[in-house]
Amino acid sequence: MIYKKLLITILFLSFFGAYAQQRIPEVEQLLQKMTIEEKIGQLNLLTPGGGVATGEVVSKDVGTKIKSGQVGGLFGVAGPAKVRKAQELAVKESRLGIPLLIGSDVIHGYKTTYPIPLGLSSSWDMDLVKQAAQMAAREATADGINWNFSPMVDIARDPRWGRIAEGAGEDPYLGSKIAEAMVKGYQGNDLAASHTMLACVKHFALYGAVEAGRDYHSVDMSKIKMFNQYMQPYKAAIDAGAASVMSSFNDVDGVPATGNKWLLTDVLRDQWGFEGFVVSDYTSLNEMIPHGLGDLQAVSALALKAGLDMDMVGEGFLTTLKKSLDEGKVTEADITNACRRVLEAKYISGLLDDPYKYLDSKRPKKDILTDENRALARKLATRSFVLLKNHNNILPLEKKGKIALIGPLADSRENMLGTWAPTGDFNLAVTILEGFNNIASEATVHYAKGANISDDADFAKNVNSLGERIMIDERSPETMLQEAVDLAKTSDVVVAVVGEATEMSGESASRTDISIPESQKKLIRALVATGKPVALVLMSGRPLTIPEEFNMPVSIIQVWHPGVEAGNAIADVVFGDYNPSGKLTATWPVNVGQIPVYHSVKATGRPAPESGEFQKFRSNYLDATNAPLLPFGYGLSYSTFDYSNLKLNKKEINQGEEITATVTVTNTGNYDGEEVVQLYLRDVVRSITPPKRQLKGFQKIMLKKGERKEVAITLSPDDLKFYNAQLEFVSEPGEFEVFVGTNSNAELSETFTLK
Repeated sequence: MIYKKLLITILFLSFFGAYAQQRIPEVEQLLQKMTIEEKIGQLNLLTPGGGVATGEVVSKDVGTKIKSGQVGGLFGVAGPAKVRKAQELAVKESRLGIPLLIGSDVIHGYKTTYPIPLGLSSSWDMDLVKQAAQMAAREATADGINWNFSPMVDIARDPRWGRIAEGAGEDPYLGSKIAEAMVKGYQGNDLAASHTMLACVKHFALYGAVEAGRDYHSVDMSKIKMFNQYMQPYKAAIDAGAASVMSSFNDVDGVPATGNKWLLTDVLRDQWGFEGFVVSDYTSLNEMIPHGLGDLQAVSALALKAGLDMDMVGEGFLTTLKKSLDEGKVTEADITNACRRVLEAKYISGLLDDPYKYLDSKRPKKDILTDENRALARKLATRSFVLLKNHNNILPLEKKGKIALIGPLADSRENMLGTWAPTGDFNLAVTILEGFNNIASEATVHYAKGANISDDADFAKNVNSLGERIMIDERSPETMLQEAVDLAKTSDVVVAVVGEATEMSGESASRTDISIPESQKKLIRALVATGKPVALVLMSGRPLTIPEEFNMPVSIIQVWHPGVEAGNAIADVVFGDYNPSGKLTATWPVNVGQIPVYHSVKATGRPAPESGEFQKFRSNYLDATNAPLLPFGYGLSYSTFDYSNLKLNKKEINQGEEITATVTVTNTGNYDGEEVVQLYLRDVVRSITPPKRQLKGFQKIMLKKGERKEVAITLSPDDLKFYNAQLEFVSEPGEFEVFVGTNSNAELSETFTLK
């Protein structure tokens, strides 16, 4: 039996499509015993409340429904004791004893939270990303959770959208690599193991492209744009063996994703061979009613026929599918197929063999918030930070003298974890003040708040409705500002911690103004006016518009929201125990008027001058350049790196052949450091308009000061392909240009020809 289970798991991960068509005998036997009502019950996902919801609905009479066989899974329940009670209701008191899936949003760590996904992606380190997911899975499964609503792989090119914090940024190639690493980290090599969990890829599809950057809004784009720029990370996650997929809130080609047959069946199942199950997002099935697709019975039937298998919280399936079956609007086969996919997931995860496999009461103490886990969270945070500017090489600071630590986030424990950390406990987070005192024990660190996160009462009220993270000080802004200035004047150096509170990004946290709030801008100006050296520690869940601050005589390090070890990790980097190596995975605009601005834009027939100067009848602005403030892939180091001697191993290749680029990278600075070598490709002429350049390879290397290394990056045949006007994935003969360097503005280039 053990051998059989292992074989099935391997087949699931590698060849799920072919395997599922052979059917699992245990599942088929169970289906034979089930009534139609019990089959529909398996399609029902509920939450009893008490956790963090992404909607207003909380399920009622959950216990009664479980015992009646009307529930296939729960979320918002955690801990071996609580989960055991729920499983016992299903196993011991329902007719067939089918166990429950227990889901949760484990977005960037379970109890040991690490940087928000946008920050983690800035590490460009796939091994670390995989380790992070493995740690999250080990902790979550120790608390009885067997299904994770992660990874979120939506491509996002509009930083006004708060949920850009949850993904890997703007690039489909990098996003695909991260999606693959996270799925493999969560699911491991054996989904029946007690430390692995089912991954759920979300949000399928295109959710990151909502109009105006406003959450839950509409999406409208051509299929060529979909497949060339947005779909790749979803497919990469499916190819990596993801067990489940979550539909998105938005519409695709005018049909909400949750009821979109082209999306959920034609593409996901028929083209990509996905044989796992699809769950709706929180009440997204019911939300097809205000979308304008019909009443609850109509949209439930539409969703089932489209390929949706499980209904999250809305209970449209539970309350209408039997009637739709009786009226001929759905078939029993439709219901059975959906039920089969849910049961197959339970089988593959080992739940049908042992419903209590995740419920070892000894595991939480052994596996959660261990010293080892916190050490990894600290490492992940340091690797996520991006040095944006180092004026006069202020950083790293010496661990001596008098340091003024100033800002509303400098001693704010509740804002360290970041958005979508519902399973974490901010009370366990290390503040930046604590981190400075831990690391720089020979220095004298004095703290002043200096400003509120925002003095805008209405804005604070809206943010606090999401999570109560903006606290307005009872003292006057003038009093706080003067206290900070006085401290700065008597100090050797100033470190100002500024930016966004936790709930200023994330779900339902879209912003039209993504600059630093004015209260903090005033503080920064006043600190700079003292003439003291100033380093800004910038905390946010999105790219910000910071042209004013960037042009000041300050150093700036972007730390995102780093997680439970925030203070220690920030101190590690500020005081030079780790040399920052992060690179931006989303372009930073000069102002919101440039949005969307990203590195893989297409050339136009009337391009703006390369100099950036305005020219009439060209594609440029009257009031700003086209160039962003900071390009994709950008990130400095305390050291410097020189690129030279770019070579290709061939000047011509045939279809199906690889080609390798080599470049020499030299650490020319005074610190050992890591560098992310990036390769971009331009298809010079093709049948549809090409982007100016696309990321097609990268490698993170470590170089000691003075060390030189030759780096090789190989392009596969697929790296030269694109989806043409017929949506065929092809490469076309012609010239290609390769760029290699430290960011998307890489200057070294060579060309080759594909025959």
